Amino acid sequence: MTNSLKIIWDELSEKPVSALDVPRLRTYMERMAQLQITEKLAILADAAKYDASCASSGTVKRSSSKAGGIGSTEGMGICHAYAPDGRCISLLKILLTNSCIFDCHYCINRKSSNVRRAMFTAKEVVDLTLSFYKRNYIEGLFLSSGIIKSSNYTMEQIVEVARSLREDHDFRGYIHLKTIPDADPELLAAAGRYADRLSINVELPTHAGLQRLAPEKSEARIEGAMGGLKEEIADNKDAKKKYKSAPNFAPAGQSTQMIVGADAATDGDIVFKANSLYDRFSLRRVYYSAFSPIPDASAVLPLKRPPLMREHRLYQSDWLMRFYGFAPAEVIDAADADGMLPLDIDPKLAWALKSRAMFPLDVNRASRDLLLRVPGLGVKAVDSLIRARKWRRLRLEDVGRLTVSVAKVRPFLIAEGWSPGSLTDAQDLRALLAPKVEQLELFA
Repeated sequence: MTNSLKIIWDELSEKPVSALDVPRLRTYMERMAQLQITEKLAILADAAKYDASCASSGTVKRSSSKAGGIGSTEGMGICHAYAPDGRCISLLKILLTNSCIFDCHYCINRKSSNVRRAMFTAKEVVDLTLSFYKRNYIEGLFLSSGIIKSSNYTMEQIVEVARSLREDHDFRGYIHLKTIPDADPELLAAAGRYADRLSINVELPTHAGLQRLAPEKSEARIEGAMGGLKEEIADNKDAKKKYKSAPNFAPAGQSTQMIVGADAATDGDIVFKANSLYDRFSLRRVYYSAFSPIPDASAVLPLKRPPLMREHRLYQSDWLMRFYGFAPAEVIDAADADGMLPLDIDPKLAWALKSRAMFPLDVNRASRDLLLRVPGLGVKAVDSLIRARKWRRLRLEDVGRLTVSVAKVRPFLIAEGWSPGSLTDAQDLRALLAPKVEQLELFA
């Protein structure tokens, strides 16, 4: 942003929306539009990298191969997301603008940040999406935005992008819109009619953290908007059961994201918050994004980022609750006294080491729910074992064929010809099972 453009933006940002100088705002918007598309793309694609919630699983199947139009939600496709079946899906992941009237401490695009600003028009985003798709670079669009002028104005531009792609160009690819909770509910409803997935970021796991780092945002408004989307999605599912012609509404559901390590929230706080969001709003996913120090950071922020392994452990704990039948309290039982999950071992192993009284389990007799709690056994492995044991008694070697590390399984299972004996209660079991730290060779 040139100095003159920054001066205009700073002056506008100091005024309430009702008192904005319209001619000066128009000047700012026109000057922003004069940037080359390539310049805007470089700025706004880079600014979008901090948003982790761009997976594209769970939507309805659409294809242009027979019905005409452009794009599809299927196939192998500059953001890469992975569906549950392992497919890699490429999305054009950009911001509409990185200008914002809010001043959230943790955000690089906050009002007081000294970053270069840019803004796309709705038509430019549409043209970029179609151009990238036709070149087989992408299979869909992930669109977020800073808030410029007002929440409603920004949301109108986001909805217009999706509307134009769907109605003007018959685009059948994947669209994920990051919605603005302060926007009018009618705009959020309109977004759901065009997008496959909607997301509203809760930002931080605790009310105190949100008040301290993003005082202009409201937990009540964020959760109120999430509740409204949940009702719209549920109503649409009911309508689809009665009428096949009923239009879709966010068929891939809604998701959210929490920043990890920007405030004092423990892993226990984050796990309980995530479980509450899943239960109350029927979310498809909660994403976790490790806080990353930003230029010209606020003094209230930590000086360094948390270990990336912490983010990974939270995703593993999320998996335990969603697919392995663990309650939030059980996941937290795996945490240390300070409420933080151990970094050297995964949460499932940490829980098993603290719950040795229920082990070892007989692989030929234990229920599926119990086998899912054995470290080293995943959902597919457990299902395969249950099918196989109908025909013969399983040995440890049979289990070993279905797991990456049979060493992790051995202390917790009884199999034909195998009993762990005192190994289950060994005092040094954690040290035996923890991944070994290896020194890499400098000139390897």
